[in-house]
Amino acid sequence: MEKIKIAIIDDESPAREIIKHYLKEVDSVEVIAECADGFSGLKSISGMKPDLVFLDIQMPRLTGIELVEVLTEKPEIIFTTAYDQFAIRAFELNAVDYLMKPFPKRRFLDAVKKAIDKIRSGKGNKEPASQLLSKKPESSSPVNRIVVRKGNAINLIPVEQIRYVEAQDDYVMIYHTAGKALKQQTMKSCEDNLPKADFVRIHRSYIVKVEEIKRIEPYGKDNHIAILQSGDKLPVSRAGYKHLKEELNF
Repeated sequence: MEKIKIAIIDDESPAREIIKHYLKEVDSVEVIAECADGFSGLKSISGMKPDLVFLDIQMPRLTGIELVEVLTEKPEIIFTTAYDQFAIRAFELNAVDYLMKPFPKRRFLDAVKKAIDKIRSGKGNKEPASQLLSKKPESSSPVNRIVVRKGNAINLIPVEQIRYVEAQDDYVMIYHTAGKALKQQTMKSCEDNLPKADFVRIHRSYIVKVEEIKRIEPYGKDNHIAILQSGDKLPVSRAGYKHLKEELNF
């Protein structure tokens, strides 16, 4: 029987070593990639197509969460992390399992068995890996950057450079100081994760940075438009107008 291909992505060498040590007891797997950061991990997943990925969350350059957001492959994922329990609940419904560091061997082997059974049964992930985050609850703290993928390139957009966000079906278009970028993400997720002190949802299809708003003008009966510093004009719904009044105190 063909072996389960595994990639280990963790910036801590001892953490990678303990995973490889524990995996020696599992004959049906082989480690095909070992990466110390999210960017090289992303490249390995795309090129080598592992069946199962052990993924840390807190890594430099590209976090585990950001990596999952831009994956186009469909591996099973087991998070191996020292992240706090509240954040871990975000993945309980989606990832195969999560392991809190330091994890005992028995707990680790149970997670591996669960993953192998899922892969062998053919009931593995049938949707883009980014959907692992689709049920993630509201983040405990706002993000400070947005990660987007364009072809093989990964761009990190600092939140302070974002001007506004527009809904486009199952995607959002992020308008920023250097241009615009399309990302598979919901408006609700953007609203939850962008700093609430800086961004406001003015319409079901638009979230705007408050300091980008130059003025608000009436537009027809009970409607308004927001004129941005750039000259762009965005519709403002009744609920959005209420949010703006509360935010801008007018």
